[in-house]
Order: sequence, then structure tokens, then C-alpha cells
Amino acid sequence: MFDYKYLSEKHLKGFKNYKYSAIDTSPLSKYVMHPAWNTAVKIFPKWVAPNLLTFLGFVCMLVNVILLMYYDYNLTASGGDPGAKPIPQCIFTICGVLLFLAYNLDGIDGKQARRLGVSGPLGEMFDHGIDSYIVFLIPFCLFSVYGRDEYSISVFRGYLVVVSVVLNFYVSHWEKYNTGILYLPWGYDLSMWVSSIMFLVAGFHGPEVYKTHILGMTFVQALEIAIHATGLFTTLPIAVYNVILSYKNRTGKMYSLLDALRPIWPILIMMGTMTSWAVTSQGIIERDLRAFLLLFGTLFSNIASRLIVAEMSEQKCDTICWINVPLVFGVGAAKYLPQYELGILYLLAVFAICAHIHYGVCVVRQMCDHFKVQCFKVPKEKIK
Repeated sequence: MFDYKYLSEKHLKGFKNYKYSAIDTSPLSKYVMHPAWNTAVKIFPKWVAPNLLTFLGFVCMLVNVILLMYYDYNLTASGGDPGAKPIPQCIFTICGVLLFLAYNLDGIDGKQARRLGVSGPLGEMFDHGIDSYIVFLIPFCLFSVYGRDEYSISVFRGYLVVVSVVLNFYVSHWEKYNTGILYLPWGYDLSMWVSSIMFLVAGFHGPEVYKTHILGMTFVQALEIAIHATGLFTTLPIAVYNVILSYKNRTGKMYSLLDALRPIWPILIMMGTMTSWAVTSQGIIERDLRAFLLLFGTLFSNIASRLIVAEMSEQKCDTICWINVPLVFGVGAAKYLPQYELGILYLLAVFAICAHIHYGVCVVRQMCDHFKVQCFKVPKEKIK
């Protein structure tokens, strides 16, 4: 079942020659987090595999998702429905702690790998693949802090916030696909701190603390503007500049223009299809925003993971991602059969999750077989 070979021989050969290259100039990361992680990694036994730390961070986020979907599936517990039962404040506290723990485990896993001398393409691919899902889960969870009342934003604008957040992640990896270097954006560490603090503040004072105005707008509207501005005025222009500079200095991959833009088409098709569905539907995102975002985030993670595989193996990214095919047909069917629209959404979400799990497990197993390693086990000679 999980023996399908998604990776070609060219992919595997490219992985073998891969060397990690990243630049992190964030003051918060450089002067606070990395020193803290260098110290924290020493408390972990050497038998703890780096990929296990990565996966535990993902589990922390899954616990947050499960808790908030249980207590606030319709995103109305913090406002928008007077009859809704409020989320216990301790749940917000738990979410804040688990999110910060996930963030730190994501930072420590690489330190553990270098400490044990087991750094390699499997670990980086596994790490970034998990990150591509976590980046969507953070706003997915934060929505429960604000609810749907007059202090919040519309459901569609909430969806656009998720689009903006995940695009920052994708643009950074498109940049690496062309330059060979991952320029870590300053906003990553800051956003993890801010998101964790938002949950903790809601845990101590209740979500009502955010129902206020700043400069003539609500707190959530100000946050919305900040998120969009971060992508439009920092991440995107800096990424484009670095790509252009790599061509000028001949330090990047030197792809043709068409090949350099290859990663754009799969994500454009997916986001265009999902957005058109949200706009033309008879209220699909209002009826079940959770399922809609879950479908969107899973499709994004799959497409982003395929880009990560391409960039690390030095292969050209696929122009057409096959996981988009059922989406396009499903959205088309929903348009002509609106009475079955919600059922189609659920079928697409289940399909996307199963397809993404299959892709991830198969790729990890194939890489483990090729490099003769185990994903969650440290070689005995490295433990001594």
C-alpha cells in the first residue's frame, strides 16, 4: 500500500548530492532562539531521533486542532452566536503552550541532527514537509480566538488571511528552488511568538480581551492588515530580488524563465479553483469553514512538499500537480449540483488527506530505503 515510488532515480541521485544552505538574519532567531536551542538540545538523550522531535511538534499542533474543533467547530464560541458554549480558558492556555512547544521542537530537531552527526536530506525534507502543514494549522486554530462577531472579519476575509500566510511559506521555497538558498524570513519567529502569546493571553483573560479597537479598526482587522502587508511588502519583493540577483551574479540554478516559474502554476490552479468556489458558491465556506480550510491546507501542503522535493533533488518542478485534477472536477460538479455541494467538499477533503498521507509515507519510506536509514531511529554507533 505504501510502496509506491513517487521519486525517480534522478530525484534520488539529486538528493544524494544535496547540501543544506540557509541564511537566517532574524535578530530574534540569531540572538535568542538559536542560543536557547543550543542549550536545550543537550537535555535530550542521544537515542532520540531528530525526526521524532519534528513529528512530536506536529502532534502538538494536531492536539490543538482536535481540541478547538471539539469545542468550537463552527468558530462561534468566542463571538457570533449568543447560544454557543464558550471555550474553557484553559484550552487557550494549552493551545499556546503546545504551539510554542511545537515551534521549539522544530528549532531543536536540526540541532539534534548535527549533534549526532545524522544530518541529511531525509531530515530536511521531513522537517519542511511537516512545516508546510503546520503553517496552515496556526491560523486554522487562531480563528477560534476571535469568533464571528462584529469585532472579527468576514469568513471569506479569514480565508484570504490563510492564503496570505501559506503564500509566504511557498514564496520562500520558490526562492530556494531558483537560488539554491533558503532565506528564512524574519516574520517566521515573530509570528510563532505572537501566535503563542495570543493564545496565552486569551487563556488568562479570555478572548474578550481582543474585542477592542486600534486606530479606528478592530484588533483583528489590524492583524489582518499586518499579515497581508508582511507578504506583499517584505517576503515577496525580497524573494524576487534575491532570485534576480542570483541570475545577475550567476549563483543560482540559472533556469529559463519558464522553468523558474514552474512552481507557480500548481499553486495558482489550486488557489484559483478554491477561491472561485468560495466566491461563486451558495455559501460553502459559511456552512463549513473548517472543512473548506482543511481541504485547502492539505492541498497546499501536498503541492508545497512536491516543490520541496524538486528543490532539494535539483529537479524541475511539475507544471501540473495531479492532486488538483479531482479538485477541479469536484468544484465543477458542485457548481452544477449545488444540492450535493457539502458532500462533495467532505469527499474532496477525505481524498486529499488520504492522498497526502500516502505521498508523505511513500516518499519517506523510499528515501529511507535508498539511504539505508530509519526515520525515527538513531544508528547505534551514533548513540555512543
